[in-house]
Formats: sequence, structure tokens, C-alpha cells
Amino acid sequence: MDQNTLKIEWIDARKDDVQSKIDALRQKLSLKGNIVSESGKQRTIEIFGAPLTPQQVVEKICADVDEKGLPALLDYSARIDRAQLSAAELRVPQHELDDALTQVEPSFLEAVDRVRDNVATFQRAILHKSIRIERPGGWLGQRYLPLRRVGVCVPGGAAAYPSSVIMTVVPAQVAGVKEIAVMAPPTPNGSYNKYLLATCARLGVTEVYRMGGAQGVATFAYGVEGIPRVDKIVGPGNMFVALAKKTVYGAVDIDSIAGPSEVVVIVDESTRADYTAYDVLAQAEHAPGSSILVGWDEKTLRAALAKIDETLNQIERGDLARQALANFGAVILTENADDACRWTNLVAPEHLHIATQNAEELAEKIPCAGAIFLGNYTPVALGDYAAGPSHVLPTSGSARFASGLTCNDFIRGNSLLHFTQEGLDRLADDVDRISTVEGLTAHRGSVDVRRSKE
Repeated sequence: MDQNTLKIEWIDARKDDVQSKIDALRQKLSLKGNIVSESGKQRTIEIFGAPLTPQQVVEKICADVDEKGLPALLDYSARIDRAQLSAAELRVPQHELDDALTQVEPSFLEAVDRVRDNVATFQRAILHKSIRIERPGGWLGQRYLPLRRVGVCVPGGAAAYPSSVIMTVVPAQVAGVKEIAVMAPPTPNGSYNKYLLATCARLGVTEVYRMGGAQGVATFAYGVEGIPRVDKIVGPGNMFVALAKKTVYGAVDIDSIAGPSEVVVIVDESTRADYTAYDVLAQAEHAPGSSILVGWDEKTLRAALAKIDETLNQIERGDLARQALANFGAVILTENADDACRWTNLVAPEHLHIATQNAEELAEKIPCAGAIFLGNYTPVALGDYAAGPSHVLPTSGSARFASGLTCNDFIRGNSLLHFTQEGLDRLADDVDRISTVEGLTAHRGSVDVRRSKE
């Protein structure tokens, strides 16, 4: 077989065990923390002196930062990121943020402004509002207040991601968070990238740190000298960032434990093969990234695969995308549209693109997806970069129970209760009965002692 021939798993839902194949794919993309390449093993031995698993690496880093503070952060930055930074160099100085604004194209800043406005408009529309309900002899309320301080993770390995700054910072700003700290690794695509720094400056973020990985997450979670701890950590990252967020949860809140990017694309006879090719490759080029193509018309699926194979040679990360499709991709031929919806719902993908004639109708049958893109003119990239909802979404099947990041993830609710003597008397009998059954007589007594003596 020619080395350029597309290799991707073909699943026929009419005869194959689709569930086991989906489970196997999920296992390959899981964050159990025990799968690492040979080069990764050697790098771990070089840094830690032992072949630790990624989970063990993260646990050690987090424990060291928690115990030793700033020296541990600087040590791991030097050993892992090969960045010899002093304490004073961790924070990006204001003049560098200001300079970045003059170094990027004005058209880029204009795009940032427009996207910021799109995101802010959407987030303001869905922001929870405080309420008050009047009751006989009292009132009940729900009050929403912004978190005090939030830490944002921005990747900076293979590419720079100013879009991730927008999609995390703007929802927090809409929620009313006053202190927003951004971390990006000390790399050319991270905290030394002019586009990333310019985006931070344009959004009014002045606290940007040159740190990444598990050591950066632990610093935000526990705080070190010069970098106060945060209340919540959000944003994407590699496996070590995800495992670190999982490790520090409880000491701090997190948005999610995110795995590799993923998409399910549902097609029918109306879907153009060239559209489908880019829809599939847009996630595969993340490398790792999972792309699953689903449809009930075999001719349409075959045409899409041929176009994907052709298009791979036209994109910059084509070789990486080809490998990702071979390792993490699949095509599922289903019996009909209902069958396609059933299997898609079991996958519970991060991104779901329903590129069919009746996209809205099919979407009603698929409740489990992070974000749903309807029709042939709504590619996932619109949501990733410009439309309004955040592109920080649940992965690895967690869309069964989790939601994408919104402004409401940056607020916390308090219930408020106020009753008069009359209001207390109205509820007292019910409190008496239930607290007596539970044997909590002090609870009962706290109400009874206040009851009207008449």
C-alpha cells in the first residue's frame, strides 16, 4: 500500500461491535497517565532519575511546589522547560505587554476586538441573575458573586493560542472577576509570543507569568512567593496540565480535566466532500486529535475519505493529521440517521458537526455533546475562534455530564433566607416532624424555642 494512502478505521454498524471499538478508541485517548513514548520515558529518567508515569511525575511536582514554593517552581522550569528564569523574570513586565501591541498587525488587534465583543455579548446573555422570591412571612433569594481570583492556562508548545486567551478571559470578565492571571510556558509560542501577549494586553490582562506544565498549575493552586493562589484554574493544556488540574482539585476549583481535541461529523447525501475533508482534518491536525465521520450513505463516506486523503497533502500539518487519523480516527457506516444519532450520543463528543439537510432535527436526538454545529456553513472553526461560546469544552466522553466553559463558571451562588415570626411559625411543624424522625433534637429545638408562645 502506498505510504500516502489514508489509513483510518472503518466501522460498519450493521455488523461490527461498535461499542467495543468506541471504547478502544477512548482508551487510547484516556488520561490515565500511564502511556508515554520511549523518548518521553528517557526524558523522565533524565529529569527525575526514574521511569515515573506521567501521573507520578505530576504528583511529585505538585507536592514539591506545595512544600517548597518558589524554589521548586524555578527548579522545574529549568529542568523541564529548560528556562533559566529568576524570580523577577517570571512575570511578564508591563512594557513587554505594551510593546506587543505595537509589534502585531493592526488587523489582528481589530479581529481580537470583534471576537471579544462577540464572546462578551453571548456571555452576558447567559449570565445568571440574582433573584428574590417573596414568601408568606419572609423571602428567599439566590445571590451570585464573582470569584475573587482566577488562573488561566494557555498552551504554548507546537503553536501559539491567542484564541484560548479570549475564550477564557472574556467569560471571566463578564462574570465580574477582578483578578485574572494568565500562565503560558516560557517558549516562543507561549509567553514570548507577541500575538499572545498582545491579546492579553488588548483584553486588559496585566498579570502574565512565564510558567507552564504541572509546576504552573501547582503554583496557581497553592501560591508561591510573588504569585498568590487563585480560586479557580481554567484553560486547555497537555496531559501533564490536565493531570495536574485533577491533582490540585479541592485545593482549588477547576473547569475540567481535558483530553485531546475531538469531533464527530455527521454527513448525508447533501454534504460536500471538500467541506467534510476540512471538518475532519481541523481536529486531526491538533495531533493528537480524534475525528470520527458518521453517515448512512456509503457513497458519501467513500467520497469524503478520498477528499481527505487528497487534502492531507495541502495542509501544513498534513503528516501529523494523517498519523492522528490512523491512531485516533474512525468512520462509522450506520443503518440510518437514527442509528447515527444513537452512536454519536454514546461517543458524547467535544465538538459535533451535523452537516446534513435536517441538522436541527438530528440535534434534538443527541443531547450529549460539548458544542453542536449545525449545517454546512457552520464549521467548528467558527466556534473555536469567533462566534461567541467558549471553545473550552468537555472531552473524552465527559459531555455526558459536563458543559462547556461559560461566565457562570466564574461565579458562586449564595442562598439567602429571611423569615419573620409568622414565617417561622408556618414552617415549624414540618421542621419538627422531619427533625424528630432524624433524631436531631437540637435542630427541632432551635425552631421550637422561637415559636409563637400563643
